[in-house]
Amino acid sequence: MTSESLAEAITRVGSPVELLRNQNWPAFTFPVAPEFTNWRDEQRAWNTTVALMDQSHHMTQLFLGGADLIPLLSSISPNTFATFRPGVAKQLISVNKDGYLIGDGILFYNSEGPEGLVLIGHHILIDWVRFNVEKAQAAGKDVAYRLEANSHMRQGPPTFYRYELQGPQADEVMTKVFGGPPPEIKFFHIGDVEIAGRPVKALRHGMAGQPGFEFYGAWEDNEIVLDALMEAGAEFGIRRVGAKAYSSSPLESGWVPTPFPAVFDDDFAEYREWLPAARIGSVAGSLYSDDIHDFYMTPHDLGLGRSVRFDHDFHGREALERHAAEPKRRKATLIWNADDVAAVVRSQVEPGVPAKWLDFPKARYGLYQMDEVLRDGRRVGISTDAGYVAFDQLYMSLATVDVDVPDGSEVEVVWGEDPISQKDGVDAQHRQVNIRATVAPAPYHEFARTVYRADG
Repeated sequence: MTSESLAEAITRVGSPVELLRNQNWPAFTFPVAPEFTNWRDEQRAWNTTVALMDQSHHMTQLFLGGADLIPLLSSISPNTFATFRPGVAKQLISVNKDGYLIGDGILFYNSEGPEGLVLIGHHILIDWVRFNVEKAQAAGKDVAYRLEANSHMRQGPPTFYRYELQGPQADEVMTKVFGGPPPEIKFFHIGDVEIAGRPVKALRHGMAGQPGFEFYGAWEDNEIVLDALMEAGAEFGIRRVGAKAYSSSPLESGWVPTPFPAVFDDDFAEYREWLPAARIGSVAGSLYSDDIHDFYMTPHDLGLGRSVRFDHDFHGREALERHAAEPKRRKATLIWNADDVAAVVRSQVEPGVPAKWLDFPKARYGLYQMDEVLRDGRRVGISTDAGYVAFDQLYMSLATVDVDVPDGSEVEVVWGEDPISQKDGVDAQHRQVNIRATVAPAPYHEFARTVYRADG
């Protein structure tokens, strides 16, 4: 990683669009086994039986504390902190002055201690929070942080293990683990439990939109807790989920993993001087524009409006109020046409220039996947995260589409780049194709739509 700042890199290249289109970004990998059995059955397990996902290694963690921390977070986030307290988690978001999204992450309030809060997710929002904490420290505020990179970038073990247990039989497994009914914990609340004699925190939620818990605790207990969960789940057909299947879980939960960060306007000038260019990531996909603002999205575009509360002042509030009053886009699932998907795959074994390689189970080839969505030849949205779901036997993507594009309508996803970028991960020789898709709700499954949700 070079010391070049994002601001310096943009000046060198001449445009943030060209920088992000052509900057190499390593393929995002999950530091667990790709498959424990096979990714299709591992995907199906969280819909049919019970699955265990190891979340200990792949996310960045930012441990936070200090008497001035909550006021600081409140000043840069539309989330409400009026009732935030130990034992509660929230999906934290932040926006720029024009109300466009920077990123999101899960903020756990574990205790009142010096590292009692921890923000977990991709590094995009975490870097923005770190920048603001450092500015607050320089101004004499009582705030502190400790950054813990993922296991590919860190020496030594993580602070916590994190195991996600979910599926229609997750409660039966937990009944066996606890020797009685699972604890009654509200959604996105944290409870204290015990597994195999070890103290464990339990967050009620589900990464793939199915019922379950995220269990976490001190790393030295990781093997004991893992063995207890797997032993209890054996009679219910529990499957450990590898990196391939886990990477596709957002397609079912309806969570867009890496929204494009709106950090290229005047209010983020100082941040761009602070941020190393290598941390900004890369853009992949067919959306091509000289205007960086065409890549921006509001929280409402991605279904994050539920995290917005106008009960306090925060950076971007006035603009976000305008977006909330008249949203232009909404989150949707796009169900890709089977014949068109098959034609893309078939092009790889036919003479001539093939279509852009379409991977299974995930087709994202940049940190920010941004594919143009057309209706009657007009751009009506952006497809952000594409892949295959074995339970439904469907290829699908998460997208943001214009509010006047109803469920059930047919659109086209433009797949492949033109012009082709210089990223190493992009096929140097491929042709752009249009893939028909049907607009559907997000999350796609009704259970996830009605139960999987996070409060502000």
